[in-house]
Amino acid sequence: MEHYDNRGTPEAFARSVSAFDLLTATLSGQTAGAWTHAELEEHLRAAGRALMRQLLQDHLDLRAIREEEHLRACPDLRVTGPDGHTRPWRERGHERWLSTVFGHVRVGRVAHRGPGVSNVHPADVLLSLPAGRHSMGLRRLAVTEAVRGSFDQALAAVGRQCGTVVGKRRLEELVVEAATDIDGFYRASIPLPCSRDMPLVIQTDGKGVVMRPEGLRKATRRKAAQAAAQGRRGRLAPGEKPNRKRMATIACLFDTRPAPRRPHDAIGPPEGRSGHRTRRPRPKAENKWLTASLVKTPEQVIAEAFDQAQARDPHHMRDWIVLVDGARHQLDVIQTEAARRHAKIHVLIDFVHVTEYVWDAAHAFHKPGSREAEVFTADRLTAILAGHAARVADELLALADQAHLAASRRKAVITCHRYLTGHLEQLHYDTALDKGWPIATGAIEGACRHLIADRLDITGARWGLHGAEAVLKLRAVTSNGDLDDYWAFHTAREHERLYPNPDQAIFRLTA
Repeated sequence: MEHYDNRGTPEAFARSVSAFDLLTATLSGQTAGAWTHAELEEHLRAAGRALMRQLLQDHLDLRAIREEEHLRACPDLRVTGPDGHTRPWRERGHERWLSTVFGHVRVGRVAHRGPGVSNVHPADVLLSLPAGRHSMGLRRLAVTEAVRGSFDQALAAVGRQCGTVVGKRRLEELVVEAATDIDGFYRASIPLPCSRDMPLVIQTDGKGVVMRPEGLRKATRRKAAQAAAQGRRGRLAPGEKPNRKRMATIACLFDTRPAPRRPHDAIGPPEGRSGHRTRRPRPKAENKWLTASLVKTPEQVIAEAFDQAQARDPHHMRDWIVLVDGARHQLDVIQTEAARRHAKIHVLIDFVHVTEYVWDAAHAFHKPGSREAEVFTADRLTAILAGHAARVADELLALADQAHLAASRRKAVITCHRYLTGHLEQLHYDTALDKGWPIATGAIEGACRHLIADRLDITGARWGLHGAEAVLKLRAVTSNGDLDDYWAFHTAREHERLYPNPDQAIFRLTA
């Protein structure tokens, strides 16, 4: 549709002017003179929203009037719909409701009709009206509040700002719909360039989310049904799972500036630091990017992280560091993805996981919490950081033989030995410290807390699969600082889906 004459029509905004005059009259009256600042704020919030709604309504009414005037002035104009068929008939007075951040408004427009075909409303295209009642601004507000707190809190926040414009169930549906273009957005995004001297770090982990029964994976749902058939018990057996969670896979990617360190910069001596040597700082994450999913497999999420790494370093000129917790399946997936891209990666086990095994072994020899246990652990960890993991593993077994440990205490030593010797290729911390690479998965651990624990794991939450997936992905987008760019992308894609024919909004003269 051609744009109409934009010359002002004061009469069209008479109701807005009247509302503004009433507001200024109220504020200049004696009653308002006795209000506190809080009462003034509350009055202006409600009256200001009503004024904004009236301005929007008046503008929409003016556009409807101009559309009808334009059609009367050009009786031979015809509209072609997205199906390619011409709509020869016109019908005025078609209205639809639109719920906005200011409240409900009516949109009047002309319907163009034809035999056996659906109506076409060119004004809808110009306004880019959504398929449902709720505006894109209201949807954006719903998303912002829903990823921050519970849906009840989001509904209350929207109500305070906009009035009663949406129900809880519809708000949940809006959040799910808002996440539909996230994968496409990141496929189309171009990462910021980075120096080849900065390593590229990939981290991945998993965390469970409590789901409603229909949202569980088949194996978990089957185990839950079997447990329910056995009857309710007072408590779970040791090591038994409640079978009510679905694992989400989270991946993190970031650049970092090399920060060379020594083993004693990471592990302080038990007697404390002397102060003669300054402790060197650890490398810090820059340009961090997160992705997460409950629906996709770990292979797919890890592939997305490698896709992002490939986009940042297409020619593999930087060091790629992959930090993991040592799970064998995780390591296999990572190696497969790296081989598929012909990328050389340096895989490191999270040093914090190594310390847990060494501490358990130390407690087999010394009392937990004792100074002897601290010295024992610090010495072994320092040696591991210096590149002597195999020697430490053998020494632990030799010490266990010398001490004639009981089988129950020897088990922790054997477990530590098996862990260290089974991951020797991923324990080259001496190289990592010398080159200034990170050696722990703090970034992904923090991401698990932020993306899942702070929102999806709130007290009493049980999730449906689609709602949990949408909130998780939108929280990742927000954490990446991409929500504004994503929303512009999502709005454009939504317009293309609703109005695929670019000529739908253009009146064309037909013979």
